[in-house]
This record gives sequence, structure tokens and C-alpha cells, in this order.
Amino acid sequence: MAEVNRNGVVSGQVAVVTGASRGIGEAIAKRLAMEGAKVVVSARTVEASDHFLPGTIKQCAQDIVDAGGEAAAVRCNLADADDRRSLIEETERLFGPVDILVNNAAVTWFIPVTDFPEKRYRTMMDVQVYAPFELAQMILPGMIERGRGWILNISSHAALHPDAKAGGGRGGTVYGMCKAALERFTTGLAQEVYGKGIGVNVISPGLVATPGVVHHNLINDTNRDRVTPVEHMAEACLRLCHGDPAEITGRIDYADEVMEEFKLEPAELV
Repeated sequence: MAEVNRNGVVSGQVAVVTGASRGIGEAIAKRLAMEGAKVVVSARTVEASDHFLPGTIKQCAQDIVDAGGEAAAVRCNLADADDRRSLIEETERLFGPVDILVNNAAVTWFIPVTDFPEKRYRTMMDVQVYAPFELAQMILPGMIERGRGWILNISSHAALHPDAKAGGGRGGTVYGMCKAALERFTTGLAQEVYGKGIGVNVISPGLVATPGVVHHNLINDTNRDRVTPVEHMAEACLRLCHGDPAEITGRIDYADEVMEEFKLEPAELV
């Protein structure tokens, strides 16, 4: 049975997980809390009526608290500058300075470039590229001063360059561009803060049957056999948020490879 270990590998550390109302973000938040982190669960969906997909930050935080962990739900629209600042300020008020930042939130539309609306393009860039950048800017001074910290960015296989001659693109160019930018930001930042006790990594989940993936019909008969449980991603992410930041940093990882490299077994989530 899943339980919280208050003396776990991230015991007492303050973690912020964005996009944590459901799916991968929810799983990461719970896994960090199970190892003793004080977790701020953040997204736009506070109540079930806020979104057509299931899952809320209030329920995620409550699940953690009910299991004996520490968590708080903080609403944040990452496309809004005031909300981004408030997220960090509220985290510090509730639990203290941020030790672990997981940039998981994403908003995505699959539309060909010729038809892509500017407003949606800017929203995707704000949420998936600028928000991780600015959140990092806000917490890095404190991390550098304390000499410790972890930043983990969640990417996608969409960041990989497609075979142009294969044709058949489904309008995922902007999504892939955002994730490619996020990966380059990760490795550049890791280089900038190397030797300061801060690990900065990026990881892609593979194919996980999250509510969003199902909504976008990204699972079909050709890839159904490659679907992996969300617990694998949560376990791999936990592994990239503790240890020696001089060794575990600047990595562009994939969940299945991390599981294999570190011989991990996925834990049941609270």
C-alpha cells in the first residue's frame, strides 16, 4: 500500500510542480511528497467545474495530506505574469524557499502552421517556454545562496526532429518547437550554474495515457502497445531531483532510460 515517508530522499525540501491537477504533474507531485517533500501543487484547475478533463489541484493536494504528507494547492495561470510571481511568493509564505521546481505545465493546440492563430502561439510559448524561464529566474538566487536546488523540465519526444520526407504531420510543429526550446534552455542553464550545487535536467515521458493524451487521440492501434504507466515517469522524475547535482545535471532524458539506468521500480502512488 502506498504511503508517505517523511524521512525520504527529499525530506523537508520544498517542491513546486506546475500542471499538477492531473496526469504526469499529479503523479510527480505525489511521488515527491511520498519521499518527504513539502509540495505546492499548481495549475489552473482548482475545482472540477474549472476544466472539462478530470482532476484538480485541490484533490491532488488533499490526497497527499490524507496520506500523511504535506501539500498545498495554489492556482496559477502560467500565461499570466502576476500569477507566476504569486506562485513563488505563496510557496515561500506557506513552506519556505523553493528547493525543487518541476516545470510540467503545458497547453497545446495541434494546428498547421499556415492556420496557427497568433494568440494561441503566444500562449503556448508563454506557458511552456517563458514560464519555466521566469520561474527559474525567481528561485535561482536563493538556490545559489543556499548552494542547493533542482530544476526539472518536462519535455516530449516532439522535441526530436521529424523526418520531413515522411509527410503526414499532425500540426504539432509549434508544440515541438516549444519543447525543443525548453531542452536547450535546460542544458544552457545547467552549464551556467554548474558547480553551485544545482542540478538542471529535462525528461520526456514516452507515451502515457494521461487525460490530455487521450483527449488529443494520441493513442491508437499503432502505438497502444508502447503505453507506459504514469508511475514510471513519476519515479524517473524523482530520481532526477536528488543525489549529486555535479553528476546528475544537464541531462536530456527519457523515462524508460532513467528507469533502466538506475534500476528503478515504480512505487504505487498515494
